Amino acid sequence: MIKIENLKKNFGETCACDIPSFTINDGDILGLVGNNGAGKTTLFRLLLDLLKADEGSVLYQFPATDSATTPDDFPSGINPAESEAWKQNVGAYVDEGFLIDFLTPEEYFAFLGKISGISQQETDERLKMFERFANGEVFGQKKLIRNLSAGNKMKVGIISALFRHPQTVILDEPFNFLDPTSQLVLKHLLQDYAQQTGATILISSHNLQHTVDISTRIALLEHGQIIRDLPNAEGSASAELQEYFGAE
Repeated sequence: MIKIENLKKNFGETCACDIPSFTINDGDILGLVGNNGAGKTTLFRLLLDLLKADEGSVLYQFPATDSATTPDDFPSGINPAESEAWKQNVGAYVDEGFLIDFLTPEEYFAFLGKISGISQQETDERLKMFERFANGEVFGQKKLIRNLSAGNKMKVGIISALFRHPQTVILDEPFNFLDPTSQLVLKHLLQDYAQQTGATILISSHNLQHTVDISTRIALLEHGQIIRDLPNAEGSASAELQEYFGAE
């Protein structure tokens, strides 16, 4: 669960985030939608402690698992601005700055495994679940990440967010740069991951159809504010979103 309280961030006179109260429940697949400048990426950066909030707080509350961080360790939740304990339970990809681009994908995941206490054998086993998504274009190419196409860099970033089996996943515009086949595979990958792990997944996207297809709930942002919190059982939010964005 993620609890947001009185969260505010301004850039000069521009309001990038103003959320009085919002809760993201365990197991939600939350889609964030909004026009450019609505505040989607700013919200993600606040959730990941990449930006300092002007006011308010974010609290992560993780369900009981066999991970090192348990509810008993932080009974009121973990504020990412005050502790780094949340990081082992959160996987995220926001932009290329998350990658170590002078490594090959194989070297990068070996490094992620090593710092996470995951053996090379287990690393190789975990990467097998992403073979269809990688589609023979990421691994075995003898290319540095910096020399991959934009779409394949995106694949490396998404795989890295899921690789450690986190309880919360945050992906900013994950469908960008992917070809249509990879976009469809990604939708199934995220839905399967959520179903198998019970993870909470947050995605932002300008692609309304993909967002509606995958999300169980949709938050519509405008000028840094969540103006609508829409349930999305069987795509029920589609009509309201199309009306808001002016689609015919």
